[in-house]
Amino acid sequence: MSLVGLTPREIVQELSRYIVGQEEAKRAVAIALRNRLRRAALPEEVRRDIRPGNILMIGPTGVGKTEIARRLAQITESPFLKVEATKYTEVGYVGRDVESMIRDLVEVAISLVREREARRVEQEATRFVEDRLVDALAAGVEGGEEARAKLRERLRAGELEEAWVEIPVRESMAPQISVFSESGMDQLGIDLSQLFSGFPLPRKLKRMTVRQAREVLREEALERLLNMEEVRAEGLRLAEEAGIVFIDELDKLALGGPEERGGPGVSRQGVQRDLLPLLEGTTVRTRHGTVRTDAILFIAAGAFSQAKPSDLMPELQGRLPIRVELHPLTQQHFQRILVEPEDALTKQYQALLATEGVRLSFTPGAVEELARIAAELNRTLEDIGARRLIPVVERVMEDISFEADRHAGEEIVIDREYVLEKLSHLARDLDLSRYIL
Repeated sequence: MSLVGLTPREIVQELSRYIVGQEEAKRAVAIALRNRLRRAALPEEVRRDIRPGNILMIGPTGVGKTEIARRLAQITESPFLKVEATKYTEVGYVGRDVESMIRDLVEVAISLVREREARRVEQEATRFVEDRLVDALAAGVEGGEEARAKLRERLRAGELEEAWVEIPVRESMAPQISVFSESGMDQLGIDLSQLFSGFPLPRKLKRMTVRQAREVLREEALERLLNMEEVRAEGLRLAEEAGIVFIDELDKLALGGPEERGGPGVSRQGVQRDLLPLLEGTTVRTRHGTVRTDAILFIAAGAFSQAKPSDLMPELQGRLPIRVELHPLTQQHFQRILVEPEDALTKQYQALLATEGVRLSFTPGAVEELARIAAELNRTLEDIGARRLIPVVERVMEDISFEADRHAGEEIVIDREYVLEKLSHLARDLDLSRYIL
C-alpha cells in the first residue's frame, strides 16, 4: 500500500491541496487510514480482533464529503467505490442486493492492479504492438528488411496513424445466459470469461486504422504478458485490505418516525439491516473469489436535514462510531476554493483557454465578487455548497469561451466590473436566477 510512510498530518496536508476547510473531517479519515496501516503491522491473532473505525460524515450538500473520500483513495491508491444508499431501496422489498457494492469494489481493485501491472510491462507490450503493426503494413510491400525498417521509422514518428491495416481479431464465444435471480452470476460465483477460457477462439481479419489497431493489439499483448490469475488474486487482497466504500445519502434510509409502517419505510429498514453485516465484517462471494469485509473502510455520509443520525437503527449507528460534522461554506471559503486548490475553477479555465493561445487572469476583486454572488445565491435560492461556483463562473466565462479563437495571443483580465456586468442582473432577479444559476 502506498499509505506506508504517510502520517496523519501528511495525509491532511495532501487533502488540503484540493479541499478547503473541513479540518475535522480530514483528521478523522487520516486517523482511520493510519490505524489501518497499524493494524496491518500487528500479528494475525491480534489483527483479526481489530475492526476499522467506520465514519459517518454529517453535512449539507456541496461541502466536500465525497471529495474528501475520493481524494483520500487517490493519494493512497486504494480501490474506491461510491454508492447511493437510495438505489438499494428502488427494487422490490429490500431493494437491490446490498452486497453488490462489495462485488463492484472488487472489480475496481482488479482494474487498479491490472493497470499497475500493465505499466510494468509497457515496454514489452509496445514492442509487440509495433512488430504486429509493421507486419500488417508490410504485407504485400516489396523491399524486405529495408522496407520494414522505413515503415517502423514512420510508425514511430506518427506518420501512419490513419493508414489502414488488416489484423486478426479474436471473436468472443461467451454465450448470453440469463440468470433469474436478484444477484445474477456474481453471487453464484460464476465468471463466464474464465469458464470458456480454455476454448481456442477463432480469429477474423478486421480492417481498421493504425490508431484503432494499437488499442486492440495492446489488449492482446497484455493478455499474453499478464497472469490474470495473479492479477485477480491481488485484486481480491487489495479490496480486502485497502478498499474504501463511500455510502452517500445515508440519511434517506432513516425512518420518518417511530409510527412509520409499510411503504418505503419497510424497504429503507431492510437496507439498513443488510448493511449491518457488511460494516461488521462478513464474507461476500464474487465471481473472482470470496472477500472478507472486516478491513474495508466504510465512510457514510448524509445531510441529515430532515432526519437525525439517531433515526437510524441503533445497530447501524454502532457500526459508524466516528462522526464528524462538515460545516456550511461561507464567502471566505468560496474565495479560497476559487484560487487555492490545485484543481481550482480559475486554474481550469486558464488551462483550457491557454490551449488556444489566450492568457487568462482573474483580479482579486473578481474572485471576491464571484464568491460573494455565489454565497448570496446559496442564501436566497438553495444552498448547494461549492457546486454553486460552477454555474456562476461558467456564466461569467461564456462569452470569452465562445470567442476564444478570436483572442489567440492576447491577454484577457477578468475584473470585478466584468463579473458585475455579467451577473448583477441575475443576482437581483431571483426568479431568473432560479432557472439559470
